[in-house]
Amino acid sequence: MSWNLRSTHVADGDLVQLVGLRHKSFIFRVAVGGKMESHRGVILHDDLIGKPWGTKVTSHLGNPFFILQPALGDLLKELPRNTQILYPKEIGFTLVTMGIGEGQRVIEAGTGSGALTCALSFAVGQTGRVFSYEVRPEMQAMAQKNLNRLGLYDRVDFKLRDIAEGFDETEIDALFLDLPNPYDYIGQVKAALKFGGFFGAILPTSNQVTRLILALRQHNFAFIDICEILLRYYKAEPERFRPVDRMVAHTGYLVFARPVLIGQPEDEVTLHAIEGLREETAGNTLQTEIG
Repeated sequence: MSWNLRSTHVADGDLVQLVGLRHKSFIFRVAVGGKMESHRGVILHDDLIGKPWGTKVTSHLGNPFFILQPALGDLLKELPRNTQILYPKEIGFTLVTMGIGEGQRVIEAGTGSGALTCALSFAVGQTGRVFSYEVRPEMQAMAQKNLNRLGLYDRVDFKLRDIAEGFDETEIDALFLDLPNPYDYIGQVKAALKFGGFFGAILPTSNQVTRLILALRQHNFAFIDICEILLRYYKAEPERFRPVDRMVAHTGYLVFARPVLIGQPEDEVTLHAIEGLREETAGNTLQTEIG
């Protein structure tokens, strides 16, 4: 059974999240006759099956847990991995910024452990398709296991090859690169993306970003945006409400752009004018009235 978000009660085969009072959680798949063992005690899977989501249960040591359906962010943070994965804070912003949703065709390069692959395949739904390129077979194998665990494997086509050879697909809606040198492949990216489609990348250092900006401009990408996502939680205590002691700060620069069609010399002048205007108004809040 796949990851289930539509049911009201726990069923055999469901992925469940047991959350303790201090938010310590355990995610696992329920199976008849199984058991969850931890330093806080043992809980039998049979005692979970049939109970409504949100029910409190206790281990044999008396420690309480609540049965919850794991959110996508919870699952991504718990994925087995060999490399650093994208954080949910970057993934969520990327999906919204690149307009990724039901029925779309999306390419990613640099599959890694498959965190972004899972999010993309979840977002495109049953009618969409994700094409994931990776050169390391061991990483692709781990990503495939992670996709299979969530019941999303059949939405992804895995390609084991160097994207320097180009992409098989054309007229793609969105394309994301999680590579150390995305600036070397912008020609291949443009050949795969539809004009006006969405490009995104993540990079850890500023010198990589500047090289990518130059490559994007050389290949007539417009509307370039660069940002970082800083996430800070707060203590949910009315009498001592304040930020928690730690925060998830810089984990990477996100770069977004759109390939545009330039056919005349004046088009290129217009493109440079647009980029100059965007730089002048950076930081301002722009309100667009949709009618």
